[in-house]
Amino acid sequence: MADHLWTALASIAALLTYFSMALAVGHARTKYDVAAPAISGHPDFERVFRVQANTLEWLPIFLVSLWLFSFYVSDIGAAAWGVVWIIGRVLYLVGYSKEASARSRGFLVQALATAVLLFWSLGVILWRLVQTFMGHG
Repeated sequence: MADHLWTALASIAALLTYFSMALAVGHARTKYDVAAPAISGHPDFERVFRVQANTLEWLPIFLVSLWLFSFYVSDIGAAAWGVVWIIGRVLYLVGYSKEASARSRGFLVQALATAVLLFWSLGVILWRLVQTFMGHG
């Protein structure tokens, strides 16, 4: 039985990373006196907000790709790429917190991890479909 425990842990770690970013936005609202529902004000607040928002924008494609990879390729491989994604998001946070132009490296790392998960899964799924239709599955 494939429990996908490593992928589950990677998913929880990714969600905890996002959760900490969301909490940072609340803290930044207080620190920079930006009352909800405003999303602009002090530039340092805006960068913290964009890190959280951009991470939220990437979570759906990342999590679905992560789980597809786990089911069709490898649980441990999915978890490893999940860790790469988290590292990319943290690099994005650290870079963007300094200045907006310093976010690119982290963005590229997490985008690469997502692309690997997504397209490798797609390739394996398509291969299995072809094998099934050719009577080899």
